[in-house]
Amino acid sequence: MHHDVVIVGGGSAGLSAAQALARARRRVVVVDAGAPRNRFASAVHNVFGHDDTPPETLLAKGRTELLRYPTASVIAGTVVDAAPAGSGFSLALADGRALQTRTLILAGGVRDVLPPLDGLAARWGRSVLHCPYCHGFEVAGRALGVFAADAMGLHRALMLPDWGPTTCFLEHGFEPDADDARKLANRGVVLERAPVIRLLGTAPALDGVQLADGRRVAIDALFVGSRVEPVDGLAASLGCVQDMGPLGPHLRVDAFKQTTVPGVFAAGDLSQPMHSVPLAVASGLLAGVGAHQALIAVDAG
Repeated sequence: MHHDVVIVGGGSAGLSAAQALARARRRVVVVDAGAPRNRFASAVHNVFGHDDTPPETLLAKGRTELLRYPTASVIAGTVVDAAPAGSGFSLALADGRALQTRTLILAGGVRDVLPPLDGLAARWGRSVLHCPYCHGFEVAGRALGVFAADAMGLHRALMLPDWGPTTCFLEHGFEPDADDARKLANRGVVLERAPVIRLLGTAPALDGVQLADGRRVAIDALFVGSRVEPVDGLAASLGCVQDMGPLGPHLRVDAFKQTTVPGVFAAGDLSQPMHSVPLAVASGLLAGVGAHQALIAVDAG
């Protein structure tokens, strides 16, 4: 085979997996489509030693570190198909190139599917946010809003008062039960039941929201729980089993990130229900070690 491991995805998870394999002196290539999920954010947080670093800066440093190892390479491209081939896998790229590999790590990640409200996408990662732990400190002390149509939305609403005064906009007729309503009231969360129909202000800034009854509520940041879906169909075409998490599907993996298809591993947001850069880095290391151990098992017979 041309490579010991091909990694689809050059984000935090893919580069972390590649570094582990390169340090084990295995032939590893990362195929990077150049569209990391966090490209809309101005900085990453909760990454020890790299707090407040722009996402593109962190990834550039990771690529530089990886390419110091002689058995590692990174190519720009998009993998459009993957299939078993002999004792490994064959990958087809959008530009017509093909790669052969003994093992495969899927680290292409997931995409965010936002509620269908005009203006959300233009503010995503700036004033429309998904994670208080990732972005709450940067908007602390300001008027905050949160969409809630399910238990996850209420979970965010209960957290947010630690960062600022919070208004919870209930969506699609969703109503908290008496116990949740009591907890929200104890936290000082204001409930709004009128639907949000418009975001106010010049994107990417946010001045407030307009409600269906004509009222305007001033807020400076809005927390929205996106749904997620895989960025590509590679795992499905290979037959990898997925499970449903609170935000959407993720692949079923073992402790070292091997999927239900032998020789296929997954790392990053695609492999777990909780998503963040440090979790992606950790999962990439596990996937890299798992792929290396799988290669050793084959080589040892």
